Amino acid sequence: MGFSGIIQAGLTKARIEALTDGIFATVMTVLVLGLRGPDPNLSEPDLASRILGLWPNYLAYAFSFVVLGVYWIGHHNQFHYIKQTDRVFLWVNILFLLTIGFVPFSTSLLGLYPFSPTAVRVYGANLAATGLALYGIWWYATSQHRLVEKDLDPHIVSLAKRRTIIGPAVSLLGIAFSFLDTRISLVLYLLLIPFFIRPSHIDIHFRGGSHN
Repeated sequence: MGFSGIIQAGLTKARIEALTDGIFATVMTVLVLGLRGPDPNLSEPDLASRILGLWPNYLAYAFSFVVLGVYWIGHHNQFHYIKQTDRVFLWVNILFLLTIGFVPFSTSLLGLYPFSPTAVRVYGANLAATGLALYGIWWYATSQHRLVEKDLDPHIVSLAKRRTIIGPAVSLLGIAFSFLDTRISLVLYLLLIPFFIRPSHIDIHFRGGSHN
């Protein structure tokens, strides 16, 4: 076994999955810190009114939490097919985690300024970057069957690529619409949730495939 073979053998995908799960768990927990309570000196009626007035923060939190769940599931599904790793792949995954770690900031910004073009664009850029990074993981792993089984069905590869690229495409479209009306952008971002939650053809392949 050559030096490169030794390096590859030592980079187990279990370590990557463990790090990824830890980052997701941390970021999803940190999200709630963006929900700051109102002034402690408020009277009871004012407190109730103030809490209701924080609805953009609650919505941004809930949306981002679900979005993170979508990307965690997407990453998990990819690693069902990915069988080995290499050094470049590690850094592609690190880039993906970097975009995940930025979500609490973009969420907090959107919660504070829900209809601000700048806040909407920052959030959309975060979504687009995360989606592109996830696409990059799959592209690198499946290109020439680099890190997947040689007999992996090409239909699964192309199907997952098309499904993954929809997220960043819609996010970039939302950024473009922010120059017209940020409400359109927010609706586009929200539409990503039902699209990715609903079962697709890739789920059928996933259930029918072999497990680790």
